[in-house]
Amino acid sequence: MTVQQPTTSAHIATGFDWTRDEWLAYADRLLDTARTHASPGGGRIHFPGAEGGYGHAVDGLEGFARTFLLAGFRIAGARGEGTEDLADFYRRGIVTGVDPEAEDRWVRLDEHAQAKVEAASLALVLDMTRPWIWDRLDEVTRQRVIDYLAPVVGDATYPKTNWLWFRVVVQTFLRSVGGPWSADDIADDLALHDVLVRDDGWISDGFERSYDHYVGWALHTYPVLWSRMQGAEELAGGRTPGDIARLDRFLQDAVTLVGADGSPLVQGRSLIYRFAAAAPFWVGAIAEVPSVPLGQLRRAANAVVAHFGEAGVPGEDGVLTMGWHHEWRELAQSYSGPGSPYWAVKGLLGIALPADHPVWAADSVPLPIETGDELRTVRPAGWVISGTQSDGIVRIVNHGTDHAADGSLVGDSPLYARIGYATAAGPLANQRAFEEPLEQSVALVDAAGRATHRAAMDLIDVRVQVGEGGSVGIAASVSRAHWIDPRPSAQRHGSGIDGDIEIAGLIEVHSLVRGPWEVRLARVDSLEPGVDAASLRLRVGGWALAAASFDDASTDAAASVLAKGLSSSIRPLLGDGETSVATREDASPLGPVAGVPLVSFPVEPGTWSATLVELTTEDLASSADAAHVVLDEDGDQTTATVTWPDGTATTSRLAHPGSPANR
Repeated sequence: MTVQQPTTSAHIATGFDWTRDEWLAYADRLLDTARTHASPGGGRIHFPGAEGGYGHAVDGLEGFARTFLLAGFRIAGARGEGTEDLADFYRRGIVTGVDPEAEDRWVRLDEHAQAKVEAASLALVLDMTRPWIWDRLDEVTRQRVIDYLAPVVGDATYPKTNWLWFRVVVQTFLRSVGGPWSADDIADDLALHDVLVRDDGWISDGFERSYDHYVGWALHTYPVLWSRMQGAEELAGGRTPGDIARLDRFLQDAVTLVGADGSPLVQGRSLIYRFAAAAPFWVGAIAEVPSVPLGQLRRAANAVVAHFGEAGVPGEDGVLTMGWHHEWRELAQSYSGPGSPYWAVKGLLGIALPADHPVWAADSVPLPIETGDELRTVRPAGWVISGTQSDGIVRIVNHGTDHAADGSLVGDSPLYARIGYATAAGPLANQRAFEEPLEQSVALVDAAGRATHRAAMDLIDVRVQVGEGGSVGIAASVSRAHWIDPRPSAQRHGSGIDGDIEIAGLIEVHSLVRGPWEVRLARVDSLEPGVDAASLRLRVGGWALAAASFDDASTDAAASVLAKGLSSSIRPLLGDGETSVATREDASPLGPVAGVPLVSFPVEPGTWSATLVELTTEDLASSADAAHVVLDEDGDQTTATVTWPDGTATTSRLAHPGSPANR
């Protein structure tokens, strides 16, 4: 459900209307730099930087295959004209890559699983650029390419995630060139994709509660690109209109998740792919979705890419680093190498559309955040989205996504399991953040300083309430709060840490959202036998802000952090809360020092606490003196009347565990 809030004047950003030539210039800079880092035979591209967890050879394959994606978009969009040197360069690399005797040959699919990912890029672009690359390869090389890709057939070791599309794409290409393929493999993979489909166009990246940018840049992108491969229409069996309908519905949410400065949501794994978040908007243009105008799709894609361009991405050397606005290795997965960030080029997919495509001539349509406030839900993910035009920030409160299996007890991934994410603030993501929930959390903290985790929480409610005083977004969850003694792990793929579990009790959390504010109601429903309430504190964390330095603007009534023109504050509204600010160094992708405002309450099972959590710009930050909450409990029913900082009052009925959610 979505509610568009009234607005007065629209502030329209002016930097999001690149011409096609400007898009090409950005792409060409990345491609020109990539070519300077090629191996002697051209089969690998090794960007500068520390070796990835999968080794030097895999790094070089990633560098080649991922920039080959961009080269393919460039060549296809130009219909081969003026791109002869580029095609020659990558043809030479292919010849070397599949030569078993070459020193810089490609890592084979039966040597390392990562080659299965890169093989999909190779196959997709070989199909997309067939007249200019595949058709001009010699027969020996063509057969070697087929032999290189062939191990995909019958391989049952592919993870049951977005990887399913890697096998579909490769086998579709193999089928088109007379290579081996399996109809059963493709049917199984398409069936798996359909099992992962959720409501409202959203798709889970596997069987865990995994909702992130992979929904757009993989699970919606590949079905559309695959449907245009040679022979795919026959294999699709009429499924493509349904895929496009789901994409169309997803994009209605996706355009609201872009901030006014173009930033995507800082949430989920693989954030080093940065502007790959623009890919689904271009895919929408390719698929000609009916509900989101071409001019808005182009603007959304442009906003995302321009956001990073204006932040200095790539750097002066033309290389994409592992980080967000700057290099920060902690943001990458442990296996990532210097070539990994080049999946970002998916966000430049639009250059595959020729100059006469109508997307380039369409009138620019502002983003939703540029024309008004937005309040809507993403029910499968348990999110409420709140975008505010006045400060240009998009925020979500999260009560259903944690990258964990339903019912499991694991550590909270800071990239998934926090209560809030935004376009203007990032989660703490260093090793300590995986072990200790701090920002955007409600945790029981014991005398030793251990904080509980909430994954896998149970979603209670997610909805938008429309009533007197305006609309309020509501989301809620209950968790078996648990401490975790982590086990060592060599790989980090996005999930929280594993370890020995000690259950503390049940915590119920409700988020009431309006504009830049969240009223967070929390209650310890019960404690485990032997857990002493007097030895615990209930700690509630606000938004983390990071910069070279920050100002602590706390008062007795609230804890506040100011950084980069932003204000993050938290204040107690119910309960005997004590405020403080925690500092973390080298913990955030957005700056070297992070500050987190906190409120800490005594633990009284069955008693509610309430905090007001705010993220906005410094000039719009409220004193919040007028804000307060009144709870009315009548048996199993709880009603919350909130007076917001702007003086508006709303009343909401809360859904508790075991009771029907008010949706």
